[in-house]
Amino acid sequence: MNIARSAFALLVVHCIAGMAAIAMGQQKLPDPPPPTPTAAPATNAALAPATTDSAPPAGDQPAFKPEELEQMLAPLALYPDSLLAQVFMASTYPIEVVEADRWVKANTSLKGDALAKELETKPWDASIRSLVNFPQVLAMMSENLSTTVKIGDAFIGQPKEVMDTVQKLRAKAKETGNLQSTKEQNVSTKTDNGTQVIVIESTSPEVIYVPQYNPTVVYGSWPYPSYPPYPYYPPGYVASNVVSFGLGVACGVAWGYAMGGCNWGHGDVDIDINRNTNFNGNINRNQFKGQNGNFKHDPAHRQGASYRNQASASRVGATSANNRATQARSDYRGRAEAGRSDINRGGADAFKGNNARGPSNTAAGANRPSTANRPSTSNAGSSSRGGAFNNASQGGQSARDASNRGAASRSTTSSAARSAPARSSGGASRGGGGGGRGGGGRR
Repeated sequence: MNIARSAFALLVVHCIAGMAAIAMGQQKLPDPPPPTPTAAPATNAALAPATTDSAPPAGDQPAFKPEELEQMLAPLALYPDSLLAQVFMASTYPIEVVEADRWVKANTSLKGDALAKELETKPWDASIRSLVNFPQVLAMMSENLSTTVKIGDAFIGQPKEVMDTVQKLRAKAKETGNLQSTKEQNVSTKTDNGTQVIVIESTSPEVIYVPQYNPTVVYGSWPYPSYPPYPYYPPGYVASNVVSFGLGVACGVAWGYAMGGCNWGHGDVDIDINRNTNFNGNINRNQFKGQNGNFKHDPAHRQGASYRNQASASRVGATSANNRATQARSDYRGRAEAGRSDINRGGADAFKGNNARGPSNTAAGANRPSTANRPSTSNAGSSSRGGAFNNASQGGQSARDASNRGAASRSTTSSAARSAPARSSGGASRGGGGGGRGGGGRR
């Protein structure tokens, strides 16, 4: 009998010691003290070094390279001079291009005097209104807006390079035999301001043909594989390997607003407000009186669209507006960078709730006392569980004491169940149950 009791006592010691080890392993060790905060590197715009005059402003883009100019102008270079001039000017007003295209599509029934009257009420630039005569070209510009914006940016910032690039491409097309006079157009060479240029004009001043061609073919072998020509064609047009023409477009009242002409010798577009007066006598040309001479881009018609760089904005007198847009972008980047620095320094901790996780990715709730150390709502359950686990690591005597408490609990289980309140009864049952499991081993 004594042997059985000794074996049982040894078993209880091992079981309790094992459970105590598990319980202690679940307790969280105190977190190490947080590191002493160090000064974060200054990132605010106020602390940043001042920008020198030689540094490009934030958001600026460089001028277009020659290969980029050929890439964007190849689909247009063989257009008749009169139409090309209007496209160049209109491309500098991309928002008005979109507005005009939508308006044309919504008012296809307007013709003649009714159209002339409506066009006179529009606030668009004259070049935009002139392209109402060519709805397919207007649709091409609106539906391929990114290319249109680039052409406009190039014409604002690099007008001479744009005009020279067109002449370079025309010379290539002529050398390959793909640019020549036909019944639809007259191709001639003349000297303008000491420079030999190729001019393309419609055979009839009242009808204009828009050419169709594949720019990767008509200019010969394309020299820039990394910069292929943009697919910039009017809807429904089929690019062929030779220059071809669809139906001619009769010049109507809208063409009365076509006041620009290519000035090849000076590398820009020339405005004559009395050009094409025969197509529309209802235009108040006095409103354009200040535009005679070289084309002057009007920032008001830009409607807030940004310029490619500060040089372009300065060229057209829109520096202050572009500066505001650039400053807004810089301020935003400064605030975003400052916010990221605050987070890196731990500033976001101020916004953390009870369920947030600390640097060790451990739930904040893990710092709460373990169940064994919490005040119990049941005295009976607390004495039986807490005493055994807290003293199990102190040796065999503590284990035997814990076993005796379990035996005492068994002896009082029935009386506690009858006399204790419901809540305490539950705790006593758990304590007694533990003794019951031990007593089962005895029997």
